Amino acid sequence: MRSYRGCSNWVGPSAATCGSNTAGPATVPDDIRKYAAELVALGPDVFLTTGGASLAALLQATRTIPIVFTNVPDPVGAGFVDSLARPGGNATGFVVFEFSLAGKWLELLKRIAPSVTRVAVIRDPAISAGMGQWGAVQTAAPSTGVEVSPINVRDAGEIERTVAAFALSPNGGLVLTTSPAAYVHHDLIVSLAARHKLPAIYFTRFFVTSGGLISYGPSQIDQSRSAAGYVDRILKGEKPADLPVQAPTKYELAINLKTAKTLGLEVPPTLIATADELIE
Repeated sequence: MRSYRGCSNWVGPSAATCGSNTAGPATVPDDIRKYAAELVALGPDVFLTTGGASLAALLQATRTIPIVFTNVPDPVGAGFVDSLARPGGNATGFVVFEFSLAGKWLELLKRIAPSVTRVAVIRDPAISAGMGQWGAVQTAAPSTGVEVSPINVRDAGEIERTVAAFALSPNGGLVLTTSPAAYVHHDLIVSLAARHKLPAIYFTRFFVTSGGLISYGPSQIDQSRSAAGYVDRILKGEKPADLPVQAPTKYELAINLKTAKTLGLEVPPTLIATADELIE
């Protein structure tokens, strides 16, 4: 599912939406700020936004118009809300997931590719979510019997060089953590995993439908429905400060069986039975 870039009217004049880098190339930050300012000038009753970049731009533009957000990894660490239970201010919404989920990625990667003993974790060290997910993977590594090392996503050249160097040794695999940069470089990352025959797990099915091996993450559709419920409650008079920021309640497992076959992997029947989507 691809997102649009920038902002537009949403469901009539009473609400507006601003989206960025949810499943496609990121919008230039200056453009996001410009679009956010233009929408604030329209005077909507509530904003619906997705991604940390758009949320940051809207909070810079207004501290009075209510904002409902989705797909934000660490709203407390980023300073968007005071706490999950009592967000304060004019913004509330739904986090992408709790950092502990990152440990689950290692477990699933080992189940689908038991020979993996070395895992490169592709993360953005410039954002709090990148470091939080990396920390969770490090914590889970001993129990899964793998050695983990980070790969930064600052630019395409760095990703390509580091993945190629990592792939020189055997029994390697990849974990892609969530970040705007992950979406920007999604084609490159999926193609590198295929080129170097590295089993890889991703945080959303978007990468699996693009040729990636396996993904595990929250349902985007479920989160959007929940966000619509918050918008409705705000339009009926409730305040964002009184609506807790919520974690996802529904997660999806997707497996690309064609990619597994190309990598010479036999997917365990238990994984097939629990998958929400199988791509053949």
